[in-house]
Amino acid sequence: MSAGTLDAARSLDVRPLRLRLPRLRVGVLLSGLVLALAVLATLAPQLLTSGDPLAANPLQSHQPPSLAHPAGTDIQGRDVLVRIIYGARYSLLIGLGATVVAVALGVAFGVLAGISSGWLDRAVSRLVDVVAAFPEVLLALLMIAFTGRGVINLVLALGVAGLPKYARTVRANVQLARQAGYVEQARTFGLSNAALVLRHVLPNALGALPVMITIGLGGAIIGSSGLSFLGLGPQPPAAEWGLMLAESRTYLRQAWWSGVFPGVALTLVVISATVVGRALQAGYERRNR
Repeated sequence: MSAGTLDAARSLDVRPLRLRLPRLRVGVLLSGLVLALAVLATLAPQLLTSGDPLAANPLQSHQPPSLAHPAGTDIQGRDVLVRIIYGARYSLLIGLGATVVAVALGVAFGVLAGISSGWLDRAVSRLVDVVAAFPEVLLALLMIAFTGRGVINLVLALGVAGLPKYARTVRANVQLARQAGYVEQARTFGLSNAALVLRHVLPNALGALPVMITIGLGGAIIGSSGLSFLGLGPQPPAAEWGLMLAESRTYLRQAWWSGVFPGVALTLVVISATVVGRALQAGYERRNR
């Protein structure tokens, strides 16, 4: 093959990569912007709207989108856009709380199994396998059936249901870190097992957690909205995306906007969290390589 042919082949191989990178960056930037708006709506919704999510006006029931109400009104005449903005607080905080519970339990079980050996490792692993045998939403439903409705019970149920993926990852990373050369070298210097775990094993074993948390946040938000749709989360008249979808399903033929716009907001936030998480994962893998 001539030098000219080789140069042409290289240019064909490299050009798609160069065209793909800007698209990836734009997607990540847009996703980050959506998440930033969602966080702003969670922390300070009054900066985005001056309306009241609970203010009802039966005379304006099911008004279509207009300048006064960009996303229309619901059956009680409440502004849908205002309720979407305030609903981010419920959906994001419930999803974040469930993720924190899942990470805390997953790290505890994963570290315990990873630094142990023999029967304790097998016992913890089998317990995690039992939890993982149930679909997350089904297990959360079973727990809520025993504990009752409410935001706290919803967060705990979703957190327990989501712990297996974190526990398994942490356990595998802890076991890999224990076998690394720098840990063996530190052990020859006389460091105790506790010092080895705290100084060397845990910092390296937990490096992938921020990536998993970002990706898992989207699933937790979906789970919380799904259970709220079934009436197991915040109760009316709270502005929560899953509850808004449940309240609007009867009127979708005559007032599609009351259900479509909350669904779009939920979808955008979940997709954005996944895109940002995948970008972080790609960067983490490149750094390790």
